[in-house]
Amino acid sequence: MTERLTVRQETPNDFNEVFEINQIAFGQDNEARLVDALRRNPTVFIPELSLVATDNNKIVGHILLTKIIIKDDNGNLIESLGLAPMAVRPEFQKSGIGGQLIKQGLKVAKDLGFTSVIVLGHEHYYPKFGFEPADKWNIKAPFDIPSDVFMAIELVKDGLKNISGTVIYPKEFETV
Repeated sequence: MTERLTVRQETPNDFNEVFEINQIAFGQDNEARLVDALRRNPTVFIPELSLVATDNNKIVGHILLTKIIIKDDNGNLIESLGLAPMAVRPEFQKSGIGGQLIKQGLKVAKDLGFTSVIVLGHEHYYPKFGFEPADKWNIKAPFDIPSDVFMAIELVKDGLKNISGTVIYPKEFETV
């Protein structure tokens, strides 16, 4: 990683390179196609929360946060964000790029007025950025997974206070 790493909002000119990064990082097309599908859904896609990391003007990483819903036991719907996917070119992994993408994504999300983010991810990686098991707030995944990989973070104090329920992901996630 060089000193010229920057994190910025994705532009339409980046779409092909972002597809390739997700394809290479995950070893398949599913996450790359998910990003394309989410971009086409204006009810969940927020352009400011699709970020790329560039090294010498070459895209080396991408993160996407989209709107999700937490449905409580009374049927109330609370808006949150889902962090997925995040990808870094294999030759740039383990150099801090993912961390910079996460930090910038969370900052932009907070600046936009969002109060929480949910992630399904590595239980030893995401806690470094403040994520905790979502079951702390009685927030559950819509599918059966270990609780330590389904995490949440409050972007503001008490951002998840009195919020519990099951996460509802956009329909596009069903393709992954």
